[in-house]
Amino acid sequence: MREFVAAAVQLAPSPGPLTAASMAANTARAIELTRQCHGATGAELIVLPESVTTGFTPGIDTAALWDLVSELPGPVLQPFADLAAELGVHLVLGTYERGPERGVVYNAAVVLDSAGELLGVYRKTHPFGGERADRGGWVTPGEDVLVVDTSLGRIGVIICFDGDYPELSRITALAGAELICRPSALLRSADIWELTNRARAYDNHVYVVGSNATGVDPGGVIYFGNSMIVTPIAEVIARASSHECWVSARLDPDTAMRSLTPGSSVPQSFDHLADRNLALIRKNAELLMSEARTSFKLG
Repeated sequence: MREFVAAAVQLAPSPGPLTAASMAANTARAIELTRQCHGATGAELIVLPESVTTGFTPGIDTAALWDLVSELPGPVLQPFADLAAELGVHLVLGTYERGPERGVVYNAAVVLDSAGELLGVYRKTHPFGGERADRGGWVTPGEDVLVVDTSLGRIGVIICFDGDYPELSRITALAGAELICRPSALLRSADIWELTNRARAYDNHVYVVGSNATGVDPGGVIYFGNSMIVTPIAEVIARASSHECWVSARLDPDTAMRSLTPGSSVPQSFDHLADRNLALIRKNAELLMSEARTSFKLG
């Protein structure tokens, strides 16, 4: 990884019924704010929220959503690919993806390079609650991690609720990610948002760039923004408020792990990846992969 400026842009989806026109408006607004962010910060990596083209809760059935979105690459993604090439910037953004048959929709995030080329597609592996198709929702889960090599460094991707699962970010880091982008439309609390961003950064000694939605989506759900950038020692070095805006920070791999805590004279002396007790992990591999549930009553 080399030194560069990263940014997270947060914006509100168009409220009301999801239509082709509202998707076009969402795309235009995302492009406008991304262009403004790049002009103000010179960021070489810009991360946009989860489902930025539609809003998270679509408010329509899965078949109708399938009809509105596209395959990746495809028409939904093309304006962002053109923008990445125009600005010479890497983009990470979330969008629903049309699956192989009508009614199969993935909650996806893509990495575009500075020439507008699609480097990879990540499909959310842990859809949130009612989002899951097997619980009456609209999203079919993915099964793979994503880490791509770029001129900036090795970039991994998770989406929103994925950040609650330490195993996913650990696998992504072990696959080589130096930075994890987390496009989100998180609708729980700012405390949970910060906790999981900082924990996943610290667990794996990676940068985390989390871009969270704000405003109200087509399903009437309200989001709080608070996009942030976190260092490999869990320091929040950029934090947004709750309105449409962006935040940026310079990421420097030479200083990322210099001190034990931010500003401390005590040097960093441990590595959460290298210091894993692999004998313990191997001994308990079957347990780690077994089904389980909390002993506490839900709801």
